Amino acid sequence: MRASRIAAATAVAGTAVLALSGPAFAHVTVQPEGTAAKGGYAVVDFKVPNERDDASTTKVEVNFPADHPIASVMPQPLPGWKIDVTRSKLAKPLTMHGKKIDEAVTKVTWTADGKGVEPGYFQKFPLSVGTLPEDTDQLVFKAIQTYSNKEVVRWIEVAQDGHEEPENPAPVLELSAATGDHHGASTADDASDRSDGKTGAETEAAAAGTETQGGSDTTARVLGVIGIVIGIAGVGYGVLAGRRRTA
Repeated sequence: MRASRIAAATAVAGTAVLALSGPAFAHVTVQPEGTAAKGGYAVVDFKVPNERDDASTTKVEVNFPADHPIASVMPQPLPGWKIDVTRSKLAKPLTMHGKKIDEAVTKVTWTADGKGVEPGYFQKFPLSVGTLPEDTDQLVFKAIQTYSNKEVVRWIEVAQDGHEEPENPAPVLELSAATGDHHGASTADDASDRSDGKTGAETEAAAAGTETQGGSDTTARVLGVIGIVIGIAGVGYGVLAGRRRTA
């Protein structure tokens, strides 16, 4: 009897620990769709779970890092949400593709005009961002989540190396190594292709076709020369054979 009571108490304690630790895993996060390469463009999703049983998430604010400003930010339309993009002047202008940028996006706000994110659900908030900085391995975004009961949760705590994860960690976007093409950036060749009304794939296909045609022409010429040589040899052999018969 005593053993069964101890087992039951242990099970209850374990359930309590899981219940208390569960919400710690349900925080606002950011992940790229594919990769987020340094110096390139990416589509990122801010995942916002509802951690309340009696209220809906009706507002989400994402603040962009001031130490690594991003000039281009485009949100994807979401049914049931109003989206506001806040831009601010930069203390130090940026140079992007030879053009000076004196302002950048500092905040994006989603406000529900319907039910919002109801209890038991989560919502992804996509953004196209670029160009991403090349002098850092990660970007820290501070997010603020507002519920329908006016409760505000601030996901703004920055994790420190060697320490446990904070209670309300800020979303962190990990950046991968820079690629050679820098997705989203235009090159002179790309611009030339577009000015001719051709895509890069069409240009490559045309080039491949030209090479194939050139190879075919060369082969045809070689075969033609061989045919002529064989024809001349045949005529010569016929002449010699005729002379032998005459002799």
